[in-house]
Amino acid sequence: MGFARTCSVALVGVEGVVVEVQADLEPGVAAFTLVGLPDKSLTESRDRVRAAVVNSGGEWPQKKLTVGLSPASVPKAGSGFDLAVACAVLGASERIDPRVLADIVMIGELGLDGRVRPVRGILPAVLAAADAGYEQVVVPECAAAEASLVPGVSVLGVRTLRQLIAVLADEPVPDEEPDEPGRPDPLLAGLRVPGTGAATGMHSSGAAQQDHGHDLADVVGQISARTAVEVAAAGGHHLFLEGPPGAGKTMLAERLPAILPRLAREESLEVTAVHSVAGLLPPGKPLIDVAPYCAPHHSATMQALVGGGPGIARPGAVSLSHRGVLFLDETPEFNTQALDALRQPLEAGHVVIARSAGVVRFPARFLMVLAANPCPCGRFSQTDDFCECPPSAIRRYQARLSGPLLDRVDLRVQVDRVTRDQLAGRGARGESTAVVADRVRAARERAAMRFAGTPWRTNSDVPGRELRSRWHAVSGAMDEAERNLERGVLTARGLDRVLRVAWTVADLAGHDRPDATDVALALQLRTGVPRGVPMAIGALT
Repeated sequence: MGFARTCSVALVGVEGVVVEVQADLEPGVAAFTLVGLPDKSLTESRDRVRAAVVNSGGEWPQKKLTVGLSPASVPKAGSGFDLAVACAVLGASERIDPRVLADIVMIGELGLDGRVRPVRGILPAVLAAADAGYEQVVVPECAAAEASLVPGVSVLGVRTLRQLIAVLADEPVPDEEPDEPGRPDPLLAGLRVPGTGAATGMHSSGAAQQDHGHDLADVVGQISARTAVEVAAAGGHHLFLEGPPGAGKTMLAERLPAILPRLAREESLEVTAVHSVAGLLPPGKPLIDVAPYCAPHHSATMQALVGGGPGIARPGAVSLSHRGVLFLDETPEFNTQALDALRQPLEAGHVVIARSAGVVRFPARFLMVLAANPCPCGRFSQTDDFCECPPSAIRRYQARLSGPLLDRVDLRVQVDRVTRDQLAGRGARGESTAVVADRVRAARERAAMRFAGTPWRTNSDVPGRELRSRWHAVSGAMDEAERNLERGVLTARGLDRVLRVAWTVADLAGHDRPDATDVALALQLRTGVPRGVPMAIGALT
């Protein structure tokens, strides 16, 4: 009787569980049994593994073969177990020393010719292996750079099963024929498949901060909106832009990721893990170090926004925009239930999806930007009478955004119609992205110093109770905001958010604590009611 075991990783969302792959050979009629809650794609690995072993020069054992995936209570999905199953079988047949396999984690799909194909979720799988104490990982050659992002793990990238057998058996490693230059690599075909979000606006704009074609200086006028975008970036506050078509709402949202600071190492690993599971990593860039930008179409379903789908749930737009920007253009056109499903992720910073196949938790700490027209025709305004919509239609249109959702939005700005003089360039040109990004970075550094020793890094992260008890504004600065609470203009949550925004304004202006002017600007950005304060941040310094 022959027995061998090795390890692989089962992914549940972006969290991994190390699975022991055991192979047992017994005398009897030749058969191949796979047990341990495998799904359809994993059950089919029996045929893939057999063909790959034979085409790699190995001998398939003509005995009763049982492969077990332990723990058996955890559902296993995907083709990433192929490599571990093949090596366990070869170890049981003594082609490879079983002792060599015991402490190695193997992740990869096998082609019928023995080539090792990459699978989605390499980074979170290797992170799970490292957390479990494993130090050696075998992955496909083209995914070795992604796996190497995890410190303390020795990564071996292999292109074929034949190469891996030679390495494990301490034999000369055969040379594989290189691909012809200019031809597409078929090994990468399975990573970006239809339906995963590629080319739908639900992906990382990896070069956003290097894209000089999107500069804030291109936005004409819109001083209030530009200030709101800067405050949103500095403090991580959610933003609602309302205005007529063509006023620049989408332009402002597209330029927001470029003024956000680069992601820290831990944040980069979080974002990369989500995009790896979704199969959206940019080619040749295993680590995402800039804020992602996600802009789903207004026809997106609730599952597309918060995650879900058949079987094991997949990450949605709120997770793909983790540590970045989620832009919902034409927000009233979204499904009302889908919009209200955003309430919990906005508060918790993660989303928990319960399905019959299991419960999945995805990170979802994002900066949300909503953009909407004031009415169905888009021309409603308090200052002119161009709108032809009846009052009832305007009320119905604006009511599509529920009060509880808008109460979680810190900044609400009216984007005005652009004038002819502004378009002709007769006014002063706005600040560039580089100038604003430097000010945002300095404000974030001030906040990080203030929150040193706490789990928070930005003003939007701090709970209201902690903010009120530990970080106070200047005496009397919050009087007007408290009067708005008594009159019902602000809710208790709204008062906390005004204080958060006031701290962000103070960080941008270089103030030690928010004064009355900072709070007045925060109130104006929150309620849209003019408070007689300058809207440009530079005027407050």
